[in-house]
Amino acid sequence: MASEPDKSSDKTDKSDGANKPSKSDKSDVTSKPSKSSQKEVNATKEEKPLRHGYTTGSCATAATKAALTALILQESQLYSTIRIPIGEDVTFEIVRCEYETERAEAEIIKDGGDDPDATHKARIISEVSWRSESGIELDGGVGVGRVTKPGLPVPVGEAAINPVPRKMIRQAAEAVLNQYGIDRGVRVVISVPDGEEIAKKTLNGRLGILGGISILGTRGTVVPFSTSAYKASVAQAIRVAVTCGCTHLVLSTGGRTEKYGMDMYPDLSEEAFVEMGDFIGFALLQARRQGIRKVTLVGMMGKFSKVAQGVMMVHSKSAPVDFGFLAKVASDAGATQEQAAAILEANTAALVGDWMQEWGYSTFFELLCSYCCEAGLREVGGGMEIETVIISMKASLLGSARMDG
Repeated sequence: MASEPDKSSDKTDKSDGANKPSKSDKSDVTSKPSKSSQKEVNATKEEKPLRHGYTTGSCATAATKAALTALILQESQLYSTIRIPIGEDVTFEIVRCEYETERAEAEIIKDGGDDPDATHKARIISEVSWRSESGIELDGGVGVGRVTKPGLPVPVGEAAINPVPRKMIRQAAEAVLNQYGIDRGVRVVISVPDGEEIAKKTLNGRLGILGGISILGTRGTVVPFSTSAYKASVAQAIRVAVTCGCTHLVLSTGGRTEKYGMDMYPDLSEEAFVEMGDFIGFALLQARRQGIRKVTLVGMMGKFSKVAQGVMMVHSKSAPVDFGFLAKVASDAGATQEQAAAILEANTAALVGDWMQEWGYSTFFELLCSYCCEAGLREVGGGMEIETVIISMKASLLGSARMDG
């Protein structure tokens, strides 16, 4: 476990990038805005400070410092203090430290704070050993992925230890050697014993990172409810797709919607399918900036009812479903006043979709999809074709539309 930072940073990066779990579609079922009593509960929750966590990169750096210190002093280390990129000194508890004459290793349990990702409580181990050559050699061991596709910040063939953690680990090792006046080469191997299993919950496989997780982090801390980690993985996935020659991307909100997209476009390569989660606008802008000509958005009623209104970050906590808007679209599709009134009292957007299917208003879904296309084109300023597909919770097609900007 690591101690809390002395101060917090407003926009600290949750930088475990690809290690963020893939989003599911469960938030497509969004509750209707609650009453004032619920607002008070929410306010109370917001007032409670949330605990920060630390990235895999920070853990690997602290473990390396402890292991190298143990190797030099031939003494077990209980704690390791490092300076993380945002300028804070953080002390990590070493849960295991072993040393021999020529090698030593230290282990830290990763703490994800109050917004844990797939790597929360992962065992991060650094093994250091003397080498005959000068300099510091860094590699990944068991449970650290290896890069197999271009387009990532680490070259193909190398361990998935991103540039900032690489720099942190090297600097920490150099500082320890200088502190004790040692002029010898060191080999550092970072391992995550359960990394291969953890990686199944991440986007690493799609990014071409095989065999384990990535060692990531640009600021050192994990801030609760930060969006930067997942956004970083989406940007990486799009970059990989472009590097692999994709010109048509299928952006989905989660696992079920992605599978539907794959069934729709079986001829597209695996890299063309990207889970964007709640970050609709971000994903569209990334695709536009990287020259993608066509994007297919696949999602469900809850999220896409928000996109239809121009909301481009569709997490349930940032944008509730607007049942008034859905009632208006239903009316435009031919629904009666009584049916529109019922929609105003609905609990979820999915329920509204079920009703519209039951009542036979297929135009309702076509309108929503058209609005999504229009909103997406406004977001990116045109220059691409956007297709929107809305499916049900049971993965059946509700409606679709296509527009070229």
